[in-house]
Amino acid sequence: MLRMLRIATIAFLAALVPSAGAKEREVAIGLQAGITSIDPHYHNLSPNNSLLLHIYEPLVYRDPDGKLVPGLATSWRALDDLTWEFKLRKNVKFHDGTPFTAQDVVATYKRVPNVPNSPSSMATFTKPIVETRIVDPHTLIFRTATPHVLLPSDLGSVDIIPRAIAEKAATEDFNSGKAAIGTGPYKFAEYVPNQRVVLKANYGYWGGEEPWDKVTFKILSNPSARVAALLSGDVQMIETVPTADIAKLSSDRNFALADKVSNRVIYVHLNQWSDKSAPFVSARDGKPLDRNPFKDARVRKAFYQAIDIEAIKSRVMRGLATPSALLISPLLFSRSAEFKRWPYDPEAAKKLLADAGYASGLEVTMDCPNDRYVNDEAICQAVVAMLAHVGVKIDLLAQPKAKYFAKVLASGGYDTSFYLLGWTPGSFDSWNVLLNITGCRDEKGKGGQFNFGNYCNPKVEALRDKILVETDKAKRDEMIAQAFRIVHEEAGYIPLHQQALVWGVSKKVHLVQRPDNQILFYWFRKE
Repeated sequence: MLRMLRIATIAFLAALVPSAGAKEREVAIGLQAGITSIDPHYHNLSPNNSLLLHIYEPLVYRDPDGKLVPGLATSWRALDDLTWEFKLRKNVKFHDGTPFTAQDVVATYKRVPNVPNSPSSMATFTKPIVETRIVDPHTLIFRTATPHVLLPSDLGSVDIIPRAIAEKAATEDFNSGKAAIGTGPYKFAEYVPNQRVVLKANYGYWGGEEPWDKVTFKILSNPSARVAALLSGDVQMIETVPTADIAKLSSDRNFALADKVSNRVIYVHLNQWSDKSAPFVSARDGKPLDRNPFKDARVRKAFYQAIDIEAIKSRVMRGLATPSALLISPLLFSRSAEFKRWPYDPEAAKKLLADAGYASGLEVTMDCPNDRYVNDEAICQAVVAMLAHVGVKIDLLAQPKAKYFAKVLASGGYDTSFYLLGWTPGSFDSWNVLLNITGCRDEKGKGGQFNFGNYCNPKVEALRDKILVETDKAKRDEMIAQAFRIVHEEAGYIPLHQQALVWGVSKKVHLVQRPDNQILFYWFRKE
């Protein structure tokens, strides 16, 4: 119903705006983060996923509040604990005119785990499916090995492409535009890495004509450049307004600020791969250690309690952050209020370090991006200063996101001991965190895909597996709480805060802001 209301609204707005090709029907946005590929299955990265939803579509959408609504599937239901039926939308065509059918879904899901050189695979979303049966061109039956209550949510993260492209196209074909064919409201026009992505309206879109003829995403990593582009009218919106520029934009009658607490949790983690040693960690006098201090929960808790999160919120984030006790937004877990952060207590932190045998302190290198999250380098600088007060010297290595992620991803976490990351669960569910962030990971990379520090507790693993198949919400929430409680008590990770989404917007444009930071132009309209 929400989708139909949106279609009706767009149709009404289309009647009010100038005809196709008019300048008034063009819109541009300044993005902080670059787009690494136009291949929807190559890199599971938030900026990619958001932009590519304009070109391609999944079976299941999420509305602005995160609720599941029909996409290329009009309905879905569990036939039994292991079997799901999906009814597909009829009369949908890809951008090249070919009809959308069940064959395209099957071919897409077959391609997902087999994309060469993928730095972050989408395969986790299709892995639960062990058997697929086509009932008719618009009906699919999926069978899972075990009950999987999150299947509709998972499939909402996988964009569908034509069968012919799924079977043959390489990532390079998508980036050139040759294979960038979906069913979405916009068509591919241009992709210049680290500069821009240009899309044009798909006038045959099944959901009705969009309010924009041309949409341009400009990559403006430099915060000052983003603000300047907005002020000059080069773009009509920017994401991640620098905190230093908030007052200036707020006082300008031509612009508005949109802010919303995001689902992304910013956190730091410590290398727990080996009992014997950890890279870039030594005694305070520079001498090597004969054991890994981060395997000791007392040391991890000491780091946690040395961080003054309220100071980071007020001084670094200027109030635009919500301190977090968990690795998931409170909006996504009903029992999150039961958890409280370990209190800021430098004296307690010193005692914990002394009890663990490090009374004289430690020296550690901290890896940090300087252009990925809101005030990321400033957050790391604050952490460095705070840990210095408890005898821990931090050598900060802040780098552009390209170098930073290349180091962390390429090494699988082996080549870093203390790092900052952010995480938004694509499924809007705690199980996503327990799988990807706290899931035990072996030396070959099997396990928690983004558990680069390799925090590992078999009890959490056992609970995670039960959570996946439990259909009773109360029982499921209780197990989630148990798992998070173990991670919290052991300070397996150090959550910091949920960053606020602050967008600068021309008052000529009206938008809908989502907590997952997806910027979707079919929720935008001209004022």
